[in-house]
Amino acid sequence: MSNFPSFEEKSSWVQLLTIVGVLGSYFAVAIPMLREGIYVLQAYAGLFAGAVVALIIVMVAGHVFAALMGTPEDADERDRLIAWKAESRSSWIMGIGSFTAITALLLNLESAWVAHILLLSLCLSEVLKNVLQIIAYRRGA
Repeated sequence: MSNFPSFEEKSSWVQLLTIVGVLGSYFAVAIPMLREGIYVLQAYAGLFAGAVVALIIVMVAGHVFAALMGTPEDADERDRLIAWKAESRSSWIMGIGSFTAITALLLNLESAWVAHILLLSLCLSEVLKNVLQIIAYRRGA
């Protein structure tokens, strides 16, 4: 195995750092808004749109940089297996988040809370998936 990370591993790093940075910043602003009682989803629309645009720009720039740092190779069977295992081992977070959101709806929580529970569970699931992929690449799985 080469000491240099593959493009797939670099891609996992780009995704992990982008999600943590951009969506972490989103939640750093949104959670205090929720605590202050701002429950109208439209109040979050501009913040969310900005986060999505930033996410796209940073991910594209990160992947371009990763591609320039080495030759991007096609994903092979090992890459597909690592991705599949990481996805299957992290998807339970989205399941718990969905169950929690449904429970929140049944308890008549504000829709802004429900939307943020779903978004947070999606983010955490993606973070865990990328961490698991990076670990697998580092261990030589």
